Amino acid sequence: MPAFFSRRFFVVLLLAGLTGALSGCAGKAGVYQDQSMDFGSVKTIAVLPLANLTKEAQAPDRVRDVLSTALMASSGIYILPPGEVMRGIISTGIANPSSPTADEIVKFCKSTKADAVLTGSVREYGELRSGTAVANVISMSMQFAEGQTGKVVWSADTTQGGIGIADRLFGGGGQPMNVITEKAVNDVIHKLFQ
Repeated sequence: MPAFFSRRFFVVLLLAGLTGALSGCAGKAGVYQDQSMDFGSVKTIAVLPLANLTKEAQAPDRVRDVLSTALMASSGIYILPPGEVMRGIISTGIANPSSPTADEIVKFCKSTKADAVLTGSVREYGELRSGTAVANVISMSMQFAEGQTGKVVWSADTTQGGIGIADRLFGGGGQPMNVITEKAVNDVIHKLFQ
């Protein structure tokens, strides 16, 4: 094998390794957590409808469904069913369920007997193109507000997927959207319970 090919092969492997290391850091966004909050006292959470900042109309509902299921599976916390959440939103008159005021959160939690609410937004969801490379991406932010005061006691965001150097060099379509969504949700949950 000529020296040119062995050097080129080494550079490609080095770039692929660097891409893997950097993409592992991509989901490690900042986290705010109120140190005075006792998260162990939370037994019931309501996941409110998420804001949609994407072109995909169903993105918030898909992410909310995956988030609710993952929270039920990974913790001993009861997640209010979507019907109960919607009934609570209607009965308390929350004007914008994706970003309620502190007073609306308090009223909602009294009405539904929830200890806290999760709100948030989906910023990116779907296919991302750059030149000839295509991959799926999701970006979302979540806030956790406790029910007695309506105060936000935790906030985090995550971005998963996207086009890396390996995708640009070798092509490829990245991972399926459901896999990327599960990774983003698991990253957010990990940040909530760390």
